[in-house]
Amino acid sequence: MSLLLPSPSLLPKEETNFRQNSLIFDASFLQNETTIPQQFMWPEDEKPHHELPPPQLRVPPIDLNDFLTGDPLAVRNAARLVDAACRKHGFFQVVNHGIDQSLVNEAHKIMDRFFGMPLLEKQKAQRKVGEYCGYASSFTNRFSSKLPWKETLSVRYSTDPLCSNLVQDYFLKVMGDDFSHLGRICQEYCEAMSRLSLRIMELLGMSLGIGQSYFRDFYEENDSIMRLNYYPRCQKPDETLGTGPHCDPTSLTILHQDNVGGLEVFVDDKWHSIAPCSEAFVVNIGDTFMALSNGLYKSCLHRAVVNSHTPRKSLAFFLSPKMDKVVCPPKALMVDDENNQRIYPDFTWSTFLEFTQKHYRADKNTLEAFSNWLNNGRK
Repeated sequence: MSLLLPSPSLLPKEETNFRQNSLIFDASFLQNETTIPQQFMWPEDEKPHHELPPPQLRVPPIDLNDFLTGDPLAVRNAARLVDAACRKHGFFQVVNHGIDQSLVNEAHKIMDRFFGMPLLEKQKAQRKVGEYCGYASSFTNRFSSKLPWKETLSVRYSTDPLCSNLVQDYFLKVMGDDFSHLGRICQEYCEAMSRLSLRIMELLGMSLGIGQSYFRDFYEENDSIMRLNYYPRCQKPDETLGTGPHCDPTSLTILHQDNVGGLEVFVDDKWHSIAPCSEAFVVNIGDTFMALSNGLYKSCLHRAVVNSHTPRKSLAFFLSPKMDKVVCPPKALMVDDENNQRIYPDFTWSTFLEFTQKHYRADKNTLEAFSNWLNNGRK
């Protein structure tokens, strides 16, 4: 039996001619295999080294409730901690965030339901080439090598009043009435994450010294993405990665991990693990916000490793501005000299999203490659 299966939609006579991007990652089968297909093997310099457990990255958690009380000391302390973290590596965690734990728990339960379904059922939501929403099994429809050992389900969320039930409607339309509960939970989760992200934007505005409202106002109308991540067991976890090293092209990622662990952040020239904490949300800066801060805050380079004994799940909310909003740093964050120095060109989120979906596989150099693409007339 082939470890990488041709799409069931192919007719038998076509099976010998199917393209590389027609391959399917069937986690229910592959998670028990002791031989890893070549497409999932990563280069030696990028492979995880499980014989040397990475050190934990210890970042003081930010008490968001204390910050929101407006107490001057709490505000200064939170801003100081965030500023130090974002200038160095772009990663921090928030606690006392106000998100109902029962909603988070319910969101994790629906992941169990969805990813536990047979492959043919999940493929009802199959992600189409060039699009960013839908079900993806290891992104085999986009890439032919260095495939990630994971499955994902991505949905679009928008604060536009005309899209008030966009997430819930997606599940009803694509998966059917039996998935109305799953859609409702995802809709509620996205709404909660959008509110939380605006609070974090207030904190980022204070830490950068431009006031509490600037970034909140910029992202009040957002067009964001929610992604459910499932990392199956892998019998050779030292050969592959759940997610390869990359910086998120989006503005801000708010992640909730289960208790398995596997997230790693690159700091001081080596990988550090992030210990799971059910009460905390992991937050990392993305490329779009790095551009908006004129490079002052760093986009976080991170990856996910897998293991041979326990599947891992995570919930990711990728905050992004409204599609046609121009990403341009406030004047206060530009270098104060006669040239009014800018590091990155202006762009809209829709253009950057198109670049990552159709022209470039996200890695640690995505923003630089995108800037060059824009400056060279999108060639």
